[in-house]
Amino acid sequence: MSVSGTVVGVCISSKKSVRKKNIGSGVLIDNFGFEGDAHGDAETHRQVSLLAIESIKKMQDMGVKVGIGDFAENLATEGINLLSLPIGAQIKVGMEAILEITQHGKVCHTPCAIYYQAGMCIMPQEGIFARVLHGGPIKTGDEIILM
Repeated sequence: MSVSGTVVGVCISSKKSVRKKNIGSGVLIDNFGFEGDAHGDAETHRQVSLLAIESIKKMQDMGVKVGIGDFAENLATEGINLLSLPIGAQIKVGMEAILEITQHGKVCHTPCAIYYQAGMCIMPQEGIFARVLHGGPIKTGDEIILM
């Protein structure tokens, strides 16, 4: 299991169930999520979503025209096996932020806008979710380390 990786995208959107825009950097707020992101919420355990660029590249190899942010992920990562991180594991992202892994995948009861736009959605199988234990600035190129 790779215990470190890199942030390759920082994405937010003002609405849920739509593609997110890769803004390159953002600020995580304690027990909330990304400042300005529709998924930020102190009442949920899914404050931040993570998806590996390796998963996105699989879709691209199938001929689907998608990129970072298209699956509504907040953080696109590279080099770390996200699904191998156990629930409760903590990862440090950048210099300050600490996330706790809270969920692997998700159930989509009805196809979302992403499904219709991309033809399928990999987030339910390959994405993970986390709660923000300690916030801080995050940017593309930041290291991700399993604590």
